[in-house]
Amino acid sequence: MMRYGLVCLLLAALSWGQAASSPSTPAPQQPGAQGSPAGSPAETKEVPPDATVITINGLCANPSADKTADPNCKTTITRAEFEKIMDSVQPNMPPRVRRQFATRYSSALVMAEKAHEMGLDQGPKFDDRMKLMRIQVLTQMFNQAVQEKAGQISDQDIEDYYKSKSADYEEADLTRIFIPHSQQLPASKVKLSAAAEKQRQKDAEEIMRKEADKVHARAVAGEDFAKLQAEAYTLSAVKGKAPSTKMGKVRRNGLPSNQASVMDLKTGEISAVMSDQSGYFIYKVGEKDAEPLDKVKEEIRGTLRTQRLQEQMKAAQESGTPTLDEAYFGPEMAPPHGMPLPPPGPGAPSPRPAAPPSSPGPK
Repeated sequence: MMRYGLVCLLLAALSWGQAASSPSTPAPQQPGAQGSPAGSPAETKEVPPDATVITINGLCANPSADKTADPNCKTTITRAEFEKIMDSVQPNMPPRVRRQFATRYSSALVMAEKAHEMGLDQGPKFDDRMKLMRIQVLTQMFNQAVQEKAGQISDQDIEDYYKSKSADYEEADLTRIFIPHSQQLPASKVKLSAAAEKQRQKDAEEIMRKEADKVHARAVAGEDFAKLQAEAYTLSAVKGKAPSTKMGKVRRNGLPSNQASVMDLKTGEISAVMSDQSGYFIYKVGEKDAEPLDKVKEEIRGTLRTQRLQEQMKAAQESGTPTLDEAYFGPEMAPPHGMPLPPPGPGAPSPRPAAPPSSPGPK
C-alpha cells in the first residue's frame, strides 16, 4: 500500500478543524433511517482484517520513473489498514460515514500523487504548510492525550469527591413565593413628565417591596404559601397565572447562587426575603435528604473529568504566553460578528444558563 504522509496530515488536520467548529450534539437520525449505531460494525458478515476493502485502479503503489511501464497498476487498502487510518482521524467513526470517508480518502490519494508528479511537494511553500499541519496534528494528539488522562477516574476518586462535597448532593423539598419587583402599571390617562413617570414607577416598586415584607411576616406566622402567592400576584397586576409554590426536591446547584444559602436552613424554617432584578423570593424548607452515591456516580465522574481537563489545559496554556506587538497587530479587540473566540479546550463545560427572571416557578 502506498504511504502518503501528506494526505494523512491533511486529513487529520481537517478532522481537527471540523471537531473544533462543529457542535457536540449529534444530529438525530431521520425516522426510518437504516444503519448501525456509531462504532458498531455495518457489515452483515465479518470481513477479515487482511481483506482488501478499497481498490484504486490506475494509482501505482510503487510508481516507477517510467509512468507508462504498468498502465494497469493499482493500490489496495485492507480493512486493517483502513481502520487504522480512520482511528487516526476519528475513532469510532459511524458506519454510515465510512463509505463517504473512504471515497474522499481515495480521491485525496489520487490528487496527492498528481501533486507529487507536478513537483508540488518540493520547495519552501510546501515545507511551510507541512510545518503548520504538524502543529495542528500535534495539537489534536495533545488534546486527545489530555482527555484520556482526565478520564482515568477511579471509584475511590468518585467516593472521595462525594464525601468532600456531601452538601452539594443534599436535596430539600422547597416551597417558594415569588413577588414581582414592581406593579405592572396601566398606561397613564394623562401625559406625564419624565420625572413624574419615573416617580410613578418608583412608587410601584416600593409597593411591591413593602408587600414582600408583609408576605414574609405572614409566612413566618404560618399562613399558606399558595394563598400568599396568589395575593401577591394579584397586587402586582402581572398578567398570567401565579407560579406554583411547589418546587419539589432541589439541590444547592439548582438554585441561583445568591439564594443557595436556603439549603443551610433546617426543615420547617423560612428564609429571609431574597431578591434579584426580577423580584423577591421567600422559601420554606421541607424534608431534606442526600442523594446516594450510586445515583450521582456518573455525574461526579463527569465533574472530575471536566475539572481535570480544565486544570491540565490551563497549565499547558500558561506554560507559554504570547505577547503581540500592538504596532503591528493593533490593540486587542472583540472578535468580529460571527467569529467567536476559540474554546478554552476540549471538554470545557458550557456556562450554566440562568433561569429566566420572569419564570420563578419550579424547575
